[in-house]
Amino acid sequence: MKHAENKFLAAIRSGQKQLGLWVSLSDGYAAEVVAHAGYDWVMLDMEHAPSDMKSVLGQLQAFSGSETTAMVRPDWNDAVKVKRLMDLGAPGLLFPMVQTPDEARAAVAACRYPPRGVRGVAGLNRANRFGRIEDYYDQVENQTAILIQLETRAAVENAAGFAEVEGIDGIFFGPADIGADMGHLGQTMHPEIWDLIRPAAKLLIDKGIPVGTLVTDPNFAAELLNEGFTFVACGTDAGLLARGADALRAQVRDKISKT
Repeated sequence: MKHAENKFLAAIRSGQKQLGLWVSLSDGYAAEVVAHAGYDWVMLDMEHAPSDMKSVLGQLQAFSGSETTAMVRPDWNDAVKVKRLMDLGAPGLLFPMVQTPDEARAAVAACRYPPRGVRGVAGLNRANRFGRIEDYYDQVENQTAILIQLETRAAVENAAGFAEVEGIDGIFFGPADIGADMGHLGQTMHPEIWDLIRPAAKLLIDKGIPVGTLVTDPNFAAELLNEGFTFVACGTDAGLLARGADALRAQVRDKISKT
């Protein structure tokens, strides 16, 4: 058995636009509800969601029968946790709050086996189909998407430095934390945030680095993809559930007679 191609990674390397969804309900059954919705990629969140290794496993299994690439955002660049997520077969990882190129290099190292990294070696795990993928050790490095998240003004202003880090497949902008760092807490669409992000994103795009983000305005998501962003999530599963529940209740209540 040969290592399967990472469709998301192949797509962003060739400049194809990838539309995504954030998955934070931390449950395999909930993940299966959106697994066949047709998104190019999803991010299983461990930073701001109550996911653990077992629930991430269930979510990866839910997406395994779909055409959507399910990646994982760990809560930190913890090499032990990253090792375990890699062993679970996560096809990509998004490292939050990367502040310096050295931290970006540490993220890459956590995903790679020695001598190029620090990932521990296990012979049988889900990632290599329990020993059945014959070329796993040769191919995993080239088939794992390593993404880093810039979430402060200083990190965004140093975007060019991150572009030089070998092994980074994409750079993701976190407007919520960038906004908080700029004094715009809870105002992710504040013009000053995007006035900072957009030039940095263009610099990276011009260098051939795929860039991404998460926004919850579908029109703005399309606008960013049309501007040159490569991978953009246009919402979250929790947000869809909350807003849908609110809208349905309001729709029915408005039609109920007051007498």
